[in-house]
This record gives sequence, structure tokens and C-alpha cells, in this order.
Amino acid sequence: MDFAQHQNDLRAQRRANRVLSAIVGALSLSVLLCLVVIVSIVGSDRTVIVPPNIDRTFWVTKEKASREYLEEMASYVAWLVLDVTPTTVDWKKNVLLNWVAPDQHAAMKTKMDIEAERLRSNNAATFFLVQQLAADESKQSVVVTGRLRRQINGADVTDPETRSYLAQFQYVGGRVHIQSFKEIPYAQAGQQVRVGAADPNGAPAR
Repeated sequence: MDFAQHQNDLRAQRRANRVLSAIVGALSLSVLLCLVVIVSIVGSDRTVIVPPNIDRTFWVTKEKASREYLEEMASYVAWLVLDVTPTTVDWKKNVLLNWVAPDQHAAMKTKMDIEAERLRSNNAATFFLVQQLAADESKQSVVVTGRLRRQINGADVTDPETRSYLAQFQYVGGRVHIQSFKEIPYAQAGQQVRVGAADPNGAPAR
């Protein structure tokens, strides 16, 4: 074989190897970047739970949510807190805690754990029918009024009672957080409710 031709073929082969090495390196780097992206997505994945029935349009700004959205959320929270049985209280508690503000999470969990244990030990249940929602956009709060029915061992303890609850929200980072949910004095039509008279511990009376 001609020596010059052999050298030319060798140089061409080396160039081809360098091109292939560059391609393999680029592919390896792409795979590495994909793995980094996948790991970061898996590590920060969140399941955002929304009210099951949204039937009105609403708006949100950087710091506030509209009256319509607050009322939807308040009705949803009331269902999670006040409409419970020994078999549903735990999963409803876990759903609600996804919405609780970080600085209130521990206190709210403790209160709900106590309530869940009370329901199970007494084989009790409560059912709440929302009758009125009154939102205050400036305070990001909603007064929920409805009929509360209480049972033990499947039998009504008393006749259904009209109760009012104050749901306080905070809109931060594009998401509504629950600050508190507590019973307040129920006011008949034409009467004023003093929110400051509510239970300071924020635990809903049943």
C-alpha cells in the first residue's frame, strides 16, 4: 500500500474519531442535564387540591383573592372541618392541612388530632349545611353561617343548630392559605357580630 495514502486514511480516521467523541460527549452532557432537571422536578412536585365545585368566575391579585374565590374556599373549608365522621375525619384533616399557613400548621394539626380522637372515641359525627357566606375582601375573611347537626352512635344529640364561623385567609405566592377557622357568635338578621368575641384559640365548637 502506498505510504502517503495510508497516512491520509489514518488522518481521516482520526478526524472521524474526534467528531464521534465530540458527539458522544454532547449526548452525555444532554443526558446529565436531563437527569438534573428530572431530579429537581421530582423533589419539588406538589399536588395542589382545589375545591371540587367551582361554578363562578373569580380574580386574584398579588396579595388578595376576590370575594367569589374566598367564598368558594370558605365553603370548602367548612365541609372539611364540620362535615366529618370517624371514617372521614383523618383524610379530611390531611386535605385541610395542605392549605394551612406554615406558621399555623402545627397548632391547627394538634387541634384537629384532638377533635379526630374525640369523634372516634364517642363514635360521633357532625354535618354542616352552609346557608350563607359573607366575604370581606379587605380582610380576606369569610363568615360562614349554616345548620350544624351532631350525632353520637347514629342518633341526633340535639336539633340542628344555626352556627357561624369565621374563616381567615392569607393570599401569598399565588395561593390561598388558611390562617384560622373558628366559631363566632351567631347574629340574627339585622344584628351585628363582634368578631373579636370569637374563641381566641380558633377551635370550632361542635
